[in-house]
Amino acid sequence: MTTSLFDLYKIGIGPSSSHTMGPMRAACRFARDLAEHGLLDRVERVRAELFGSLALTGLGHATDRAVLLGLAGHEPASIDPALIEPAVVQIRWSRCIYLAGKRPIAFEEGRDLIFQRELMFPPGARMQHPNGLRLAAFDEGGAILDERTFFSTGGGFIVEDAAAGPNENQPAPVSPEAVIPFPFRSAAELLAVAHAHELSMSQLMLENECALVPRNAARAPVEAVREGIDRIWNVMQACVARGMAAEGILPGGLNVRRRAHRLAERLREKEAGGLRGDPLAPLDWVTVYAMAVNEENAAGGRVVTAPTNGSAGVVPAVAHYYDRFIPDSDHEGIVRFFLTSAAIGILYKENASISGAEVGCQGEVGVACSMAAAGLTSALGGSNGQIEHAAEIAMEHNLGMTCDPIGGLVQIPCIERNAMGAAKAVQASRIALNEAEAHKVSLDQVIHTMYLTGLDMQSRYKETSQAGLALNVIAC
Repeated sequence: MTTSLFDLYKIGIGPSSSHTMGPMRAACRFARDLAEHGLLDRVERVRAELFGSLALTGLGHATDRAVLLGLAGHEPASIDPALIEPAVVQIRWSRCIYLAGKRPIAFEEGRDLIFQRELMFPPGARMQHPNGLRLAAFDEGGAILDERTFFSTGGGFIVEDAAAGPNENQPAPVSPEAVIPFPFRSAAELLAVAHAHELSMSQLMLENECALVPRNAARAPVEAVREGIDRIWNVMQACVARGMAAEGILPGGLNVRRRAHRLAERLREKEAGGLRGDPLAPLDWVTVYAMAVNEENAAGGRVVTAPTNGSAGVVPAVAHYYDRFIPDSDHEGIVRFFLTSAAIGILYKENASISGAEVGCQGEVGVACSMAAAGLTSALGGSNGQIEHAAEIAMEHNLGMTCDPIGGLVQIPCIERNAMGAAKAVQASRIALNEAEAHKVSLDQVIHTMYLTGLDMQSRYKETSQAGLALNVIAC
């Protein structure tokens, strides 16, 4: 186990964790490293090349804007979404970037930001992932001062090609003195370790997360972890509230109208009219919550990767369902929800993939559905076995799901797909909680199947917008 809850649940901006957040982080790291190594004053030009899915759907996913902002020293977690548009406009108007926020250099997108749409992978790279970004800095005479290749592996995770090994999953920045008390590499191991120490899955995860808190932290480890979870939950709640309040047309040219506000108003009208007896009304609200988040994501707003931006609505929608519609819900249930869902997300991140460009949307909405089903089951008091079962059911019925966004935008089918994923998670949890006997298919088996299915999937169905809905529905 090398991934933390706070690696999976990262606060950032839309519309894509792999195509926006990842490239912004890579470009920012490159620019800041130039400054740290004393090269910044010698830089006269920077070139950024996008490959594979980053090139094919980068414009729709705002990858170009992300690279500009990253080179200017901005990070997804800290940049104010309201300042993004003015900052990008200024760079494009002036044809100048303040590299790392410090040194002004000329930058023209057609010359210095290149979409290599005919190349799936950066030439000469050791690693082969369809989200490649190569950055180079040149001096006054045109000599290369530094050149580095990064891959955005989903969920905002990035890995540099020089550091790539057999497994491209980037380890979390674990403190050198940290020792994980209950490591696990598979669901079977997770269940066995929890059983041996008589721990629930959430208790086991809490112990592991506490071990990752730096020893010199201002708060006690348990307090630090719980505060971190509260911060994530608060950002998710704020995102839902913004999405339910906002109206209008989403950016990108597809002319998709926001629907969460209108749907929420209709549900409120029904409730005010005395139609509270509709047994499926809670699922209508689940739809609203999920769509609200992903409409905010599509608009470039503040979201939390869960585990990606494209699937950011599933987990908060199901958490809201628990918080609002379960009579005895409480804050402890929310804490269990996030700890347990993270344990499941870690299994997918470290044993398969959460990148739509690598395994299709089964690695995004499918994984989010599995995480949310497990989290809800835990919040409702389910056993470790029932949690594992819920996670397995949820993914089993997302196997083979493609990623074919129309116009390369995280809008159709992504927004509705999050609502469907959230509803599936609720149902998967209910099935697992009503089962007493052992099930035939294990979570480990379904995770491995998902990964192999993704590898077998044709690349044109994996976030390239070259097939499926993206090809058969006119984008304008």
